[in-house]
Amino acid sequence: MAFYEWDNSMSVGVKACDDDHKQLIGMINQLHEGMRNGQGREVLGKILDSLVLYTKFHFAREEEFFDRTGYPAADHSREHRELVKQVETLQSRYKSGESAISIETLDFLRNWLIVHIQGTDKKYSSHLNEHGIS
Repeated sequence: MAFYEWDNSMSVGVKACDDDHKQLIGMINQLHEGMRNGQGREVLGKILDSLVLYTKFHFAREEEFFDRTGYPAADHSREHRELVKQVETLQSRYKSGESAISIETLDFLRNWLIVHIQGTDKKYSSHLNEHGIS
């Protein structure tokens, strides 16, 4: 059974963003499964590599939507930059051999899902939809 399951309450109303967010949920589930199987450290490296790429791609997509529609995104974009820094810091700590960051990374991803996606991202839904992005 998955640690997190996607449901419609998680939707931000923009298919491309929802699909990206489903990727994040997949990463959370992969890390959790690896940890349950005693392979957290091995799985973590792959997850962090994917997450670095994911954050840059996904945030660029969202910010392109913001630019195209005139969404006031200064705070949102700042939050994106902070999330990217956090991911890069976790990756750097992992590569330096620091142990026991699997749980910290899982907590970070869970908080990202709850705070950023369910809070901050939901705020742009109606604006983007009103401007033809759904």
